Amino acid sequence: MNIYLIEEYVNRLKKSDITYYAQKQGILLDNEEVDIIYNYIKKDYKTIIYGNPKDILLEIKNKVKPLTYNKIENLYIRFKDKIDLFMQNIREN
Repeated sequence: MNIYLIEEYVNRLKKSDITYYAQKQGILLDNEEVDIIYNYIKKDYKTIIYGNPKDILLEIKNKVKPLTYNKIENLYIRFKDKIDLFMQNIREN
């Protein structure tokens, strides 16, 4: 995945984008949770996408409601599977 495109997307990301996406996924976030998620995405998106986000996810787990965290974890797994498949296709071609 092109890091430049992802970087541009993250730079333009607004808190309202997070709220809107969460609602589409059936997640209702309070303002504090939106702030937490927004700040982690802005600060740690490279680790979340390309690295090992285990420590980041554990930090988030302790800062949001359990139901919110479970949905975040499920979305991350689904997202990560798509990224891994995309990267595998690039390497094969």
